[in-house]
Amino acid sequence: MDLTIYFTGMMMGLSLIVAIGAQNAFVLRQGLRNEYVFAVCLSCALSDAILIVLGVASLQQIVGVLPWLDPVMRYGGAAFLVWYGARSLLSALRGFGALEVRDGTPASFAGTMAMCLALTWLNPHVYLDTVVLLGTVATRFPGHQFAFAAGATTGSFLFFFSLGYGATRLGPVFSRPSSWRILEAGIACVMWLIAFELLSGI
Repeated sequence: MDLTIYFTGMMMGLSLIVAIGAQNAFVLRQGLRNEYVFAVCLSCALSDAILIVLGVASLQQIVGVLPWLDPVMRYGGAAFLVWYGARSLLSALRGFGALEVRDGTPASFAGTMAMCLALTWLNPHVYLDTVVLLGTVATRFPGHQFAFAAGATTGSFLFFFSLGYGATRLGPVFSRPSSWRILEAGIACVMWLIAFELLSGI
């Protein structure tokens, strides 16, 4: 394996996923609540790995065979993000008790994982970053595409586990209901901004 290409893939992968987004905001929230952190981080990282390999291996074929995929992802993903943003804003406005980081009623494991997978697989930005952008960059390294993919996958694992477990250290800050409400309102704004970008074609 060419280590230079491997580390190029890692840096490229990190640069694409480090910005806050729907998926990252959810991982942050779970880390702050200290709920199912390992499962959520692993699910996000494995999903990224699958999409990265898919993009590196078959980007050209996907675009040719499924020309309808772009509008479906754009409008379906935007609708989901609008709903999730409204859910977060409602949570911010409801009151103090429901917004405690550690004392609130934990969500079920099945519900948490379903939300995690939806935020990953229904988010067009995830496909843009992993399948399209990383798949395109990998074509610059003929014969070494999978070294690039391995590096990008490593970057994804490093990022999600660092975000999830790093957030647990911020628990004391977000144990104050006001801080948690601000976070929920911020998450709502992020979701709606991404949805707007999708619908406006930015």
